[in-house]
Amino acid sequence: MEVKVVLRNLRTAPRKSRQVIDLIRNKNVADARALLEFTVKRSADPVLRLLNSAVASAVHDYQLIEDNLVISEVTVDEGPKLKRSHPMSRGRAYPIMKRTSHITLVISEINPKK
Repeated sequence: MEVKVVLRNLRTAPRKSRQVIDLIRNKNVADARALLEFTVKRSADPVLRLLNSAVASAVHDYQLIEDNLVISEVTVDEGPKLKRSHPMSRGRAYPIMKRTSHITLVISEINPKK
């Protein structure tokens, strides 16, 4: 059984979110939680909340055992960009792209029940 959760429009650039995601890829849930709690990056907290939500859904909805769960797939995609401008001298304006991320997390069982 697989449980898929999605976090959309996270106000962090995908490049920075991927640094956190690469830490927890293919880890079991307990190891991933420990890594995310002590990671200093800004996107570690939303990813930890997403992981906790996925585990809670798996335990409550599908009656899976938390110790048997592993992160089978996690991806970061680019979300919509917020377009801003920075005023410069002589009436010019330089564009600023404020990037957002979509994070998809899939957890599955190590030893599925028959």
